[in-house]
Amino acid sequence: MQTNLAPEFQGTPEGAEAEAILRKCVHCGFCTATCPTYQLLGDELDGPRGRIYLMKQVLEGAAPTRATQLHLDRCLTCRNCESTCPSGVQYGHLVDIGRKIVDDKVPRPAGERAVRWLLREGLTSPLFGTAMALGKAVRPLLPATLADKVPSATHPRARQWPTKTRDRKMLMLAGCVQPAMLPNINAATARVLDAVGIQVVIAGKAGCCGALRTHLSDHDGGLADMRRNIDAWWPHISGETADGSVEAIVVNASACGVQIKDYGHALAHDTAYAQKAARIASLARDLSELLPEIVKVLKPRMADAQPGKLAFHPPCTLQHGQQLRGGVEGGLRALGFDVAVAMNESHLCCGSAGTYSVLQPGLSKQLRDRKLVNLAELQPSAIVSANVGCIQHLQSGTATPVKHWVEALDDALHPA
Repeated sequence: MQTNLAPEFQGTPEGAEAEAILRKCVHCGFCTATCPTYQLLGDELDGPRGRIYLMKQVLEGAAPTRATQLHLDRCLTCRNCESTCPSGVQYGHLVDIGRKIVDDKVPRPAGERAVRWLLREGLTSPLFGTAMALGKAVRPLLPATLADKVPSATHPRARQWPTKTRDRKMLMLAGCVQPAMLPNINAATARVLDAVGIQVVIAGKAGCCGALRTHLSDHDGGLADMRRNIDAWWPHISGETADGSVEAIVVNASACGVQIKDYGHALAHDTAYAQKAARIASLARDLSELLPEIVKVLKPRMADAQPGKLAFHPPCTLQHGQQLRGGVEGGLRALGFDVAVAMNESHLCCGSAGTYSVLQPGLSKQLRDRKLVNLAELQPSAIVSANVGCIQHLQSGTATPVKHWVEALDDALHPA
């Protein structure tokens, strides 16, 4: 696809990147067949190819409208289109650029601006934990849209953290909402890795990975989050702490994993951080990438088969963003679990997509319910996934327990 950038975008990093991405697009439309919003709405402009045309027009100087903004807002950034694209179009990077440009040119109504500000600042605030605790206390009184985001109970072992010192150490991103929303995911990760002989280290000053602000068009805020994390992690990576250096950064939220693995790209033009960012990205490991080692060490401790059938929902950020497929199911089966993915549409998004379920609740719930119907066909005793947003979003629509796969493994290792 040829494009002629408007003068305002010529010579800018964003313009150069967008132009390079657009040149790869060959108009084939394969992406349309796997786009969740196109499948729901049937509008070409609510599929990747149509959105690419809209962004191309803006980059060439056309004035965007509220309609342009709406079509880009409806995109889940699930990146299913990237898995389908035969030309390797990096749509995720392009839509982040396009949204930022359109948001700069098309003022949002005051209500939308307020909600987006609250999401950016509230979810990443130190006070989020207090707000979540209050929400759990008054959950029956909350409106349904808010109650859906508040777990009904906390796992009894959510605060039990291993105390042994291990020779092998890995940093772990605690996350911004996960410690307050579903704290047992981090605790279960620490317990499972401790059983493998790996000590989890948390850098206290690290926080949101940067994805939340970036996807809400606050690119400067997202980059600031990334730099803060790099500063917090670097002493552990360079061996400047009393505990020595860590060997990797393990991430148990697949959406954060996508972002951290992209630090090198995001900060490539920052001379002060480019090399450190690339190093951070190279050390990032989704928790599922450690499953071969986990299986090797823990298989003798596991029963031949675990009770109940697990339905695994692979998050888009795992299978499309990180291009990691089959590792969770294969690892859990090797450990004796009966686990399967949905027979239909296992590649499609569940509708969570970070803040999408708040900003686009109608579309989000349609995708959630569609996903749950497909998972229910497996008649599982529990649904497992690999990202906090997907887990809570799916749980809001079903009575079947939904948890992180590492929690299922931890429960099997430490039965009540």
